[in-house]
Amino acid sequence: MTIREHAVMPHKQQSSPQHMPTRSGTGIVMLNLGGPETLADVEPFLLRLFVDRELLRLPWQDVLGRVIAKRRAPRVRDLYAAIGGGSPILRWTREQGAGMCERLDALSPETAPHRFYVSFRYVAPFADDAVLAMKADGIQRAIAFTQYPQWSCATTGSSLNELWRALRRQQLDDVFEWSIIDRWGEHDGFVRAVAGAVREGLQLYAPHERDDVLLLYSAHSLPLSVIDRGDAYPAEVAATVSRVTTALALPNPHLLCYQSDVGPVRWLGASTESVIRNLAAQGRKNVLVVPIAFTSDHIETLSEIDIEYAHLAQSLGMSGFRRAPSLNARPDFLDALADIVGDHLQDGMAYSRQYSTRCPGCSNSACRGVPSRVRCARTGDRQTMGS
Repeated sequence: MTIREHAVMPHKQQSSPQHMPTRSGTGIVMLNLGGPETLADVEPFLLRLFVDRELLRLPWQDVLGRVIAKRRAPRVRDLYAAIGGGSPILRWTREQGAGMCERLDALSPETAPHRFYVSFRYVAPFADDAVLAMKADGIQRAIAFTQYPQWSCATTGSSLNELWRALRRQQLDDVFEWSIIDRWGEHDGFVRAVAGAVREGLQLYAPHERDDVLLLYSAHSLPLSVIDRGDAYPAEVAATVSRVTTALALPNPHLLCYQSDVGPVRWLGASTESVIRNLAAQGRKNVLVVPIAFTSDHIETLSEIDIEYAHLAQSLGMSGFRRAPSLNARPDFLDALADIVGDHLQDGMAYSRQYSTRCPGCSNSACRGVPSRVRCARTGDRQTMGS
């Protein structure tokens, strides 16, 4: 069985009150990269990731990507074993979806009931699973809701492209009326939730130390080949950091860095590891890492930051290395998710105006595509690309 064939095989979405059959209501597809739920899922997950040309461009990618994935799989399995045997991202996404929909039913009764569907990029449940579950539930009105707060063609763009391909594969192009939430890194509710997590993290330090703690905002890195095309990701991550800093109104210094670079290509920096080393060399003791592009705990927080970087910092004499809590199912973050969708249902746009603007160096003909039925979230009027 090929990777592509495996990727489109249906995976049953979890039954929940959000999945009772009906012809009314709103389906919300929560798009994310995903993570292996068990150790057996690790190698297939890596295989899908390293052969995806929308994320990485490698020579002889089908061959080299498989070789890299196979060689990395044993080490990555060990990392997942150390955090409990798998990624908790599916559990957190389901909790986030349930909390969001509960709030939306009260916030926007005219579009209720609201139901969430999970669409992961490299591990089940896939986009095909989401659209098949929506069809079975009788959903007609659908929202594609990226769970990456900041836009990148390699993350949100790739996930949306796969969602539209799933519609074609399952012959469901004309079943749903879609709108898109394609970025929300500066949304007030999200900014408040991150600021709240930072304040909670600062409570880990003695009162006389708190004002001097350096806030190290860490985002997932991307290959420079993506950034060089004019991808918006670095600017949007920086905008989130700026908004959070303003909301905090604290004297703490801060830096932005990037983590999780893999494979034989150049990645966006400065790397979180190199920044930790430099700060330690400068004599900095107290550093609070803030996951600024991650909305739930997974391998990057639980292993890379909490274990790998924490051990590195300790070995370099950085005694006050800590991490701010992830948003996970914090009530203020669930409020934010509901507000983001609620605002979208009221603002009259099928997608943001920025969505239709392709990167200057874009060479992907599928980029910024839309399904055949895309309509204004509030009025139901058809909206075409560029309107």
